[in-house]
Amino acid sequence: MASYAAFLRGIMPMNPNMRNEKLRGVFERLGFTDVQTVISSGNVVFKSGSKSIATLEAKIEKALTAELGFKSAVFIRSKEELEKLIRTDPFKGKEHGRKTYLIVTFLKKEPREIFSVLDLSAAKTPDFMAKVEKEYGKTITTRTWKTVGRIVKKLGEAI
Repeated sequence: MASYAAFLRGIMPMNPNMRNEKLRGVFERLGFTDVQTVISSGNVVFKSGSKSIATLEAKIEKALTAELGFKSAVFIRSKEELEKLIRTDPFKGKEHGRKTYLIVTFLKKEPREIFSVLDLSAAKTPDFMAKVEKEYGKTITTRTWKTVGRIVKKLGEAI
């Protein structure tokens, strides 16, 4: 069984159909094991015998629509892919904090990840998502580097 993380786009925890317990239920009914959510922003770690990321993504996207009534793009990364990402340390020397956010944007096509440093010290917050969507389309999702680290840690605990 391989360990995976699913990053779901557009999850809003205030929507009762997008809460962690409902998301876990969908993954469990699909036959995945060791299903756990990581914070309430659409991050699910799980195990599956499938080796096809595209098949997993399509299967989960279809189930979310059928069972919970919302359409969400799903981005799967294996435990090994995420561990390699952490080891490459694309933000070396940068610090995630109140004035600087380190962001990873996941895509389904190449490049599979985009790394951004957001400077939040300016008076006006940049419209980061609008700029990224204009360049790469809406089939993307973003997470902070801190969240990616938490997901990798959870994947390590799930072994």
